[in-house]
Parts: sequence; structure tokens; C-alpha cells
Amino acid sequence: MTLRQRVALCLRFLLPLLLPSLTHAALPRAASVPGGVAVVSLGPVATGARPPRAWLGEQPVLVAADAGQWVGVVGLALDTPPGTYALRVEEKDQATEQGKSRRVHFHVSAKDYPEQRITLKDSSKVQLSASDLARVEGEIAAIQGIKRHWRDADDTDTDFILPAAGRLTGRFGVRRFFNGEARSPHAGFDIASPRGGAVKANAHGIVLATGDYFFNGQTVFVDHGNGLISMYCHLERIDVQTGETVGKGQRLGLSGMSGRATGPHLHWSVILNGAMVDPQLFVASPGRMR
Repeated sequence: MTLRQRVALCLRFLLPLLLPSLTHAALPRAASVPGGVAVVSLGPVATGARPPRAWLGEQPVLVAADAGQWVGVVGLALDTPPGTYALRVEEKDQATEQGKSRRVHFHVSAKDYPEQRITLKDSSKVQLSASDLARVEGEIAAIQGIKRHWRDADDTDTDFILPAAGRLTGRFGVRRFFNGEARSPHAGFDIASPRGGAVKANAHGIVLATGDYFFNGQTVFVDHGNGLISMYCHLERIDVQTGETVGKGQRLGLSGMSGRATGPHLHWSVILNGAMVDPQLFVASPGRMR
């Protein structure tokens, strides 16, 4: 056996160990709809080849290996119009090390979400004063920057655990009306966790930011790498600091009702390539929290 054949044989057996851990992790359930996740095939995994890189517009996209294929795991914002979209994919030729670019198309279907009407006794959370409005606008800009954060990682875990105990009280994508006025759709997943209940990291990562926001209350953002971020809102207490590494299931804080909330609960959001997507796609059995 020649040296080249020995190297090829070694790579054949070592490749599964060298690829990102997403090779063997459960990917989110595919749902190519607004607020969902499109799983787009990018071609077969070749021995010794580097993973391709992909972008949706200017936003980089998580790429994982699954069943011998590279796939783009694409978050779709709730306001994404139905239609055909394209990922820009770049990869290096193994022989020449020259980069090449191509486009891979995928389709987004329509989805209708139900409505929810909420009455708040504190009208100041609906009709904002000038000072509150200025605060909210600054916070929205800061959160938009957090949502676009990217950190290359080879250990992104998309097989989430549930971050709190309690029943599901607010579904993702619901079109909301507060005191009769239309507001942004519900871009998360509400869990009726009692006040003081533990809120845990749904996967390992790095605390990207913490803060006390007008609407979201005390909030923690955890960066799982490759554009995947989780957000935990309305906390009573935060137990972690920005830059801290957290493990899957580690306590981040306690459930509460800070910010705009009608009662104690956890609002949990998942952000993928800058888009708020349905957290239920990342958990095996989300109907009842335990």
C-alpha cells in the first residue's frame, strides 16, 4: 500500500471525528416557512474536504454535516415572503485550493399564524411616553446587533433541551394585539414557569449579553456558535455574566415577570442567522414542559 493510499484510508476513518459535532447531532426539524428553518442540501461530504461556507444575502448561514451531506441550516424570519431564495455557497477545490462560488436555490412556502388579543392594565406598556419610546428604540437597535452576531464554532449543538419547567402558554408566530392595537408577532415560546423557577441553558455556549429591557425585562442571550443564539426573557434574576461559558442545562437565572408581562413566565426565543425562528423545531417533544 502506497503512502497516499494509507493517508486516504486514515482520513476515511478519521473524517467523522474531525467533522463538526453537528455530524451526529439532531438537526432542527425542517420547516421552510416564515419563522421556520430550511435545511438545504449543499452536496456530499468528500474525504478530506473542508466544509463549504454559505450566506443568505449578507448573513452567514450555519453549515452542518448530516447523513453524508453538507446542509445549510437556514433561519427564516417571520416576515419572509413566500418564494424562491438562493444561498451563496463558497468552497475550495481540493486539488488546486482555488475558491469557487455557486448558488443553491430553495423554496419558502406560506404559513398563517393565529391571532391573540391581550389586555394590559398598565397602559404605559402600550402607549409609550417619549422617554420610554427613545429607550425602546435604542434597545431594539442593540438587540438587532446581537441577533446578527457570528462566531465560528465546531461544536454547535442544535439538539436543545427545554429551558424551564411548566406548560406551554404562548406559541411562536401568534399575531398579537395589546389593548386592541396590533403589535409585533410573538417571536418566541412562552413557558408558564413559576416565579423563582430555574431557567437553564438549552445548549452549551457563551453568554453573549445580558440586560434589563423595557419589553423583555431581565434577559440573557447565549451564543451557541455559527449564528445560533438563544434568548431568555422576563427573568427575576440573572446568575451569569457576559463572556461566561455555560453548559447545557446550567442555570442562567430565575423565572419572573420583569418587563412587559401579565404574569410570571419564561419567554424563550431562538435566533438563527439573524432570524427569530420557532424554538419547537429544536426540541424533540415540546408539547408539555417537565
